[in-house]
Amino acid sequence: MHYILTIILLVTSIYAKAKEFSVVIDEPFNNSLLDVTENHDRTVSAVGFVKTQNNITSKKGTTYTNAFDYLSSISNTHGSQIHLVKVDNQANITLRKSVKLQNFNEPVSILKTPEDGHYIGGYTLDGSLLILKLDQNGNTIFTKVFGTSNYDKMSNLVLLKDGGVLAIGSSATTRSQNDKLFESGLGLNDIFISRFSKDGAKLWSKKFGTEHDDKGVDAVEANDGSIVVLSQTNYDRFKNISIMRLTENGDKTWLHHYKNEKLTTPYKIIKLKNNNFVVSLSQEDEMHKQQIRLIKFDIQKNILLDKTIHTTYASALRDIKEYSDSKLIGVGYVSDTYNRDGLAMLLDSEFNMLQQEHFGEENYDEFSAVKILHNSQAVAVGVHTDKESQESNMWLVKLNKDISIAQIAPKVTDFYKELCRVFKDEIKSHKLTIKEDLSIRFIDKNLYFKTAQYILTEDQEKFLNIFAKKLFPFLYAHKVFINTLEINGHTSSEWAETNFTSNYLLNEKLSMNRSYHTLAYMFKNQDIETQNWLSSIIKGSGLSYSKRVMFDEKEDKEKSRRVSFKIILK
Repeated sequence: MHYILTIILLVTSIYAKAKEFSVVIDEPFNNSLLDVTENHDRTVSAVGFVKTQNNITSKKGTTYTNAFDYLSSISNTHGSQIHLVKVDNQANITLRKSVKLQNFNEPVSILKTPEDGHYIGGYTLDGSLLILKLDQNGNTIFTKVFGTSNYDKMSNLVLLKDGGVLAIGSSATTRSQNDKLFESGLGLNDIFISRFSKDGAKLWSKKFGTEHDDKGVDAVEANDGSIVVLSQTNYDRFKNISIMRLTENGDKTWLHHYKNEKLTTPYKIIKLKNNNFVVSLSQEDEMHKQQIRLIKFDIQKNILLDKTIHTTYASALRDIKEYSDSKLIGVGYVSDTYNRDGLAMLLDSEFNMLQQEHFGEENYDEFSAVKILHNSQAVAVGVHTDKESQESNMWLVKLNKDISIAQIAPKVTDFYKELCRVFKDEIKSHKLTIKEDLSIRFIDKNLYFKTAQYILTEDQEKFLNIFAKKLFPFLYAHKVFINTLEINGHTSSEWAETNFTSNYLLNEKLSMNRSYHTLAYMFKNQDIETQNWLSSIIKGSGLSYSKRVMFDEKEDKEKSRRVSFKIILK
């Protein structure tokens, strides 16, 4: 049976009604989402900032003798506060909460805790570093404020294998002999790294850098517990990068400095599954246009691959992640003279571009971070600016693995209603029933199995042909939402002259045979393309007599000898 043409042409009402998974949160003034993670219940949490008003204001009745004193009194009344957003699979915002701190602040990253809460890393706008631990409802468990006596800024917060975190950023040079951490700075700004235990205790803080202006950008933990750090050095008109390896105690093992005459900006470092590393950069070309550059290297700083990805417009990947098949997804921006769009790019393990997509309108849009989800979809966050607006908004977009924008998952009730519509004739003629949990049971007596039998009858085969011709195109049309199609075999509890153990095991084998023969008949009658798709979702199992059909508290043995189906959504 060749259903592919039917499948391609079939567009059901659920799919037609489906909307793109793009969430824009509009608040007064500029705001943004900066990082995102997935929760245990498959929702996603993103962190960003919104503008708010400081409750600490000047006293009423104060008289100012000059404008400068007055402006000073109101200069810190408005600023940023860390903002947590949680979004479910239907693109509903289920939680929004600002973390109220005395000083204005912004986040840089969000991490999961084992308790399904979050670590949030950030900094105050007056120069302190922050680590917050929140529960799953966004309530603050603890707040760590740390740093030097100078102006500090965090770039990223990294989760370590021991449950602790590593904060990386920059610190202004200190010349104070009273600073217990340093007697003197290394340059204008230095790389600043602090390590904390899983209980929030600071284990160490260290500075690194050159006589120039240095900034810690990102870091990642290697398999042996050492830490590989990505940093940036600014001098004259150049921005060059450095990669440094530290022991778990923060002692420098090696440093590799990449000098060139082209403006280079580092964004992200990740560890691959093969224990090598990839750095994402942007670098000016001969036309002074930023292009994507990716470098792969090993733990001994040997360069394995260095590739520039040339695009028509200026572009950069601000974040990259690796799929289980070694492909990479990157997000960032692409821009021309008048417009900037969010950029998503799919690459193979050799950094060959497989696909790229631009997202946004005729204004300023950009992605800051991406997270690969459990089902191989990804979620990207950043900023979106409406066409006629001058203010940026928080933005969250879910992507399929081919980096097309995902559709909002249908509600189970909507899916149930559409499934009932597809099988309305079979329901009306009492061939089958469908429950709201998307389970399907045959109820025509000609579709039950005889005692101890599992070979399909002519009536069963005939109905399975009709059933498959409707079910498979329906599932394929909604394949982005389908996780599993279960085919379960069942038996009655009877088995003559056996003990309990033999009774159960013989019925288990019989139920598995019923499931297998039903699955095999439906599967082998499809063309190869349909079979390839079915192999990714179909699951056969035998349930023995654990799900017997009961009537008036008595087993209906005839109706118990059956197969059933269940659709499980992502």
